[in-house]
Amino acid sequence: NELHNPGDVALQFWAPLKAALRPLQRRLDIFMAGRNAIDGFETVWVASMGHLMGLLDGEWLGIRPTRRIAMLRYAAFHRVVEGKICDEAMFFDIPHLMMQAGINPFPTQTGAHLVQPGPRTHAGVMFDAQEDVDGRQTLEAIDAVVSDIGRWSGGKSEPLVDELRRSWTEDMIWWGPAGIGATYTIERYAEQHSGPFRQAFKTRKFNGHVCKIAEGHFGGFFGWPNLTLTHQGGFMGMPATGMSGDMRVIDMYRREGGKLAENWIFIDLLHFWNQQGLDVLARIRTIG
Repeated sequence: NELHNPGDVALQFWAPLKAALRPLQRRLDIFMAGRNAIDGFETVWVASMGHLMGLLDGEWLGIRPTRRIAMLRYAAFHRVVEGKICDEAMFFDIPHLMMQAGINPFPTQTGAHLVQPGPRTHAGVMFDAQEDVDGRQTLEAIDAVVSDIGRWSGGKSEPLVDELRRSWTEDMIWWGPAGIGATYTIERYAEQHSGPFRQAFKTRKFNGHVCKIAEGHFGGFFGWPNLTLTHQGGFMGMPATGMSGDMRVIDMYRREGGKLAENWIFIDLLHFWNQQGLDVLARIRTIG
């Protein structure tokens, strides 16, 4: 879960991955930088998102080689001091890679499974500085969504779709992780993810974010963990456990006008389900 020097990161993570997925190519969809709103805009962070692509010619984490192209979804946040990286949070959608190799560790998902594209505007890779006012507006839009979720009353005060319409465009796209899937439009997002998620986790504790930044029309955050949840209803086709678990999440957003239009989500589902008694990496070794 955590490594504390570059040598260990290279040896324990990058070397096995690059031996299995080769030649490794990074396909960048979002690249942005900003000051961290969580610590009063003191620290500087650089965030990126996209896919690592290669031929899956070797086994990795028990995922069998296919000898075909594979796309590994990733998102990362780096804290930078005097031109060097001091902290890094890097999330990978490992179940998404499993599915590309013909292994589905979860029941049928509510959203769509596909290789997910970058922003509709193709403007997420920002090597030049953006207007500060645009970044501030993006942070405000992100904060509005998080605030609405925190005030959710189970639909007693207003229907879920009405809440979502305050903060999202009608043609919003929610690019969810494998096991949940992607969904399009407010109505389908409410039906295929937001509604089921809130029903499954009525007891939620928000632990805060480690970093939240925005640049131009893009922004995002991550936590370690963001949420502590009690699994009280079915989620991802799995029965309720009644057990508490932590969710580590990266969210990346694109703003359009005063509302959010796209959201890419990375959840450490392997960690969450392991706390619920399911070792996904062990499970795939028994499938097929």
